[in-house]
Amino acid sequence: MMYAGSEPADQEPDSSARPPLVRELLLVVGLFVIYKLGRQAASGHVEEAYRNAGNVWDLERSVHLPGEGAVQSLLLHNETLIRLANTYYATVHFPATLLFLAWLYWRRPRHYVWSRRVLAAITGAALALHLLFPLAPPRLLAAAGLVDTGQVYGPTVYGATPATDSMANQFAAMPSLHFGWAVMVAVGLIVATRSRWRWLWLLHPLLTLLVIVGTANHYWLDSIVVSALLAVAFAALPLRRTEPAGAHIAWPAAADEPAPTVLPGPAEPAVSTAYAVPQARPASSYASSGTRR
Repeated sequence: MMYAGSEPADQEPDSSARPPLVRELLLVVGLFVIYKLGRQAASGHVEEAYRNAGNVWDLERSVHLPGEGAVQSLLLHNETLIRLANTYYATVHFPATLLFLAWLYWRRPRHYVWSRRVLAAITGAALALHLLFPLAPPRLLAAAGLVDTGQVYGPTVYGATPATDSMANQFAAMPSLHFGWAVMVAVGLIVATRSRWRWLWLLHPLLTLLVIVGTANHYWLDSIVVSALLAVAFAALPLRRTEPAGAHIAWPAAADEPAPTVLPGPAEPAVSTAYAVPQARPASSYASSGTRR
């Protein structure tokens, strides 16, 4: 279970919870390199990726999910809007996540460790799915009838020929880490801060969802699957309380009075004098009080 109240916003960060910076940089860079290499290793299954794309498209229609084309048609009404969507997709994903981790590392070390673990978990799970279930995005699926907005309007991070793209694996649509990381950024900032405006961070994953679907880079199902992975990660890697709940010891009112070191025990119940057991009298008292003859 996550504890949102584990560290108030106005409290100084606990430096003892902050991992060494060099180790964290090497860890994050190493995870990123492994992820990129793993995606490239899964880029050769072209026929399987297109076959899976057809199955995903048919599944979405059979369960009556809204068509991705409905979102794209809204963006295509204005060329500036579609260019902004392409730019958002190409430039916000990595910088936003890195800035999120950097801020947590400096201001909320405990939240940083938790967020980094969750991000690593869902990224590793996504890499496994990319290897097991290669999937062509809807912009490459002829049956979808969608526009590859990146290639047509720009900018794009992908090559014109997906099968020979040496910079990115275009057949790794399932699940969408664009959406998964955006949700983690929003959740992490909402949990780690106390501002009344912190819920506005939910606009980041919402806007990301509209962008990835509207640019035809992902299916609705890609975001549903990564949301399920996040739910499992949250359950398996909870954010613990920073301080154990214990008995409260009240401090004395006077400044010069020492603080109690032991909790006082329950007071002894008062016994009424009417029911008190009479004390035994010594024998000499009876002798001195006897009747004189």
